[in-house]
Amino acid sequence: MTIGDWRSEGAYEHLRDTNWRDYAWEYLRRNDEYQARYADPEFRARLDAGIDGPERCWGLRFRG
Repeated sequence: MTIGDWRSEGAYEHLRDTNWRDYAWEYLRRNDEYQARYADPEFRARLDAGIDGPERCWGLRFRG
């Protein structure tokens, strides 16, 4: 992956149609603490179950 010039509008053109959920996911998935927690099978199980712990910690919401 190449790194674009942050001063170039063209480097961010693909973000014009991005919604807030996509931005939030990009931020979260790059977060070192989240990556470490996600590596824990128990944490992933709680996420999959929609248990409040991960929701409170990360602001995650699951459609029911």
